[in-house]
Amino acid sequence: MSASPSSSAQAARAAVATRLQGLMKDAGLSGHDLAVLCGWHRAKSSRIARGISWPSDADIRAWCAACGAADQAADIIAASRNAESMYVEWKQIHRDGMRRIHEKTTPLYQRTRSFRVYASNVVPGMLQIAGYTTGLLKAITAFQGTPDDVADAVRARQSRSRVLREGDHRFAILLEETVLYYRVADDAPMRGQLEYLLTVMGQPNVSLGIIPARARRTVWPLEAFYAFDDQQVAVETLTAEINLTAPGEIGTYLRAFTDLSRIAALGVPARDLITKAITALG
Repeated sequence: MSASPSSSAQAARAAVATRLQGLMKDAGLSGHDLAVLCGWHRAKSSRIARGISWPSDADIRAWCAACGAADQAADIIAASRNAESMYVEWKQIHRDGMRRIHEKTTPLYQRTRSFRVYASNVVPGMLQIAGYTTGLLKAITAFQGTPDDVADAVRARQSRSRVLREGDHRFAILLEETVLYYRVADDAPMRGQLEYLLTVMGQPNVSLGIIPARARRTVWPLEAFYAFDDQQVAVETLTAEINLTAPGEIGTYLRAFTDLSRIAALGVPARDLITKAITALG
């Protein structure tokens, strides 16, 4: 993979700024001229043109009108909204707590038929038991300094995870073996979580693979990502969620998922790795 998802989001934002700057130049306007026509401080047009400040829909309409290109406003606004939604900081997502984002993404989970999930840090949300989720979300809340609605968020995540058992959904999930050992909860919920993985592996709509820590890598460990059908990939970094919808980028992540699948243990070997992790809890 030649570029990080965050660089793709930055490139999308830069593309919007470049389009606006191009309209200004085509109209023969300077930044000062455009600011006067829009009733702005001169610094505003300069910061938008350089991609430093992000324009609102109203800013884009005013900019296009000033450049005699009002007919292009709708298209640029659409590009702007797409670029803005690609990269969303967790602090912004969780500004009112975590319950709301789980409820907001439930329709996406319900309409997705094929999930492909790769996890290198924690057990994916749809496979989590309540005790494991509680430990994880408490840690996230403390680290981010966002409102504590952990109990409500846990219930919302559990509700969203009903797609694992209801409806026509297929799950192909890959976990790095190290995920089985990361203590994001106390021993009892950790044991319950690992035992639940053994249970869910028996579902006909679930394929759970464990990538052994000592496996010869053809793809290096990546940031966790969720692929929803072939339409969207959500990549999770420390600071933000990055949503990719460009076919080329989606294809790259799906290719990485296919390559990672080739080195994953399935069936009995995967069960043995999970059982080994349970034993290690003592």
